[in-house]
Amino acid sequence: MEMPEKEPWPLACGGNCSESGEPILSIDMKFNDGHLLSIIVNSILMVFSAIGNITVLVLILKRRRKIPSRINVMLMHLAIADLLVTFLMMPLEIGWSATVSWKAGDAMCRIMAFFRMFGLYLSSFILVCISMDRYYAVLKPLNLTGVDRRGRIMLTAAWFGSTICSSPQIIIFHVEVHPNITWYEQCITYNAFPSYAHELTYIIFGMLVMYAFPLIVFIYCYGAILMEIFRRTKDTVGGDLIRRSSLGFLGKAKIRTLKMTIIIVVVFFICWTPYYVMSIWYWCDRETAAMVDPRIQKGLFLFACTNSCMNPIVYGMFNIRPRHNREQSTEYRSRQRSTIRRSEANVDCIVSWKKNRERSTVIPHRRDICHSCGESFHCSDGTSKLCTVQN
Repeated sequence: MEMPEKEPWPLACGGNCSESGEPILSIDMKFNDGHLLSIIVNSILMVFSAIGNITVLVLILKRRRKIPSRINVMLMHLAIADLLVTFLMMPLEIGWSATVSWKAGDAMCRIMAFFRMFGLYLSSFILVCISMDRYYAVLKPLNLTGVDRRGRIMLTAAWFGSTICSSPQIIIFHVEVHPNITWYEQCITYNAFPSYAHELTYIIFGMLVMYAFPLIVFIYCYGAILMEIFRRTKDTVGGDLIRRSSLGFLGKAKIRTLKMTIIIVVVFFICWTPYYVMSIWYWCDRETAAMVDPRIQKGLFLFACTNSCMNPIVYGMFNIRPRHNREQSTEYRSRQRSTIRRSEANVDCIVSWKKNRERSTVIPHRRDICHSCGESFHCSDGTSKLCTVQN
């Protein structure tokens, strides 16, 4: 997804020749500061991304055995996508910058061009899956029919869509030999498109699918979620107290997951937007965009790749906590929820029993459903103990 070649290779030496008659290599054909920057930054990103994503992947696999969760499965696929970027695209960029020209042959050129885009597409599409899953989980929590099947379908579509969108890379990328410097070969798209309009169409398609489409889904899903949260919290009883249904609308775990996914999306926007702004500028006014320092153009693409390093950091902020504190907090919350739930259930059932008694003075035995927690109760006609929770 980097900028296309500014100009085709010259067909003749012209005035750019040395005293011996050999063509002088352009700055893009020689090792320069841009290549050095690419090697240093990609090496740093590769180390941090590998450590972060492997840690997250191991953590999720351990949790999945104890507590199966759709969001953990999707975060596991996101970590895998980021690892594909880490171990396929970043080493490719490092080696390519070091050699400048392409040394691995035509077949490897096409294969690596495919995987160069595959991980980026997959990361974007899985973020879309996470956003849609959070949308259904928060706005339609009672629609549980086929929820796991829906998650599997979305993940399958993400992998399949990434494969389809990356496949043209195998066709358009190929090895070209310089017409004057026969030892210089490069893996490029030169002569792959019938016209510049076709090339521009393909590049814009990549931007729409990898960046614009996910961004629209993010805005819609999280906008709807925030609107619903705002609406529920404004729904009060007597103008003072928030309803119990509003308090139970989002638990702490769900709120933490929602915050985590929103921050992941914000990081995606911050990382990719500068690069695509530069790309649009290049497509609209190539002459002025070409005057921008090549190191800045290279830096924008490298900054976009930091998205693969940021995802595990965001995940760790919300999920990786000291084990001792986490166990104490979990035990405390469990006892607190148990106490509150029983007391609230008894109060609700007493009220329900009293209402039923007004309609009928004799109620020998009755099973009822608590409207607050949904548990089943066995109600008797005694005065000392009205309701007993059935375990």
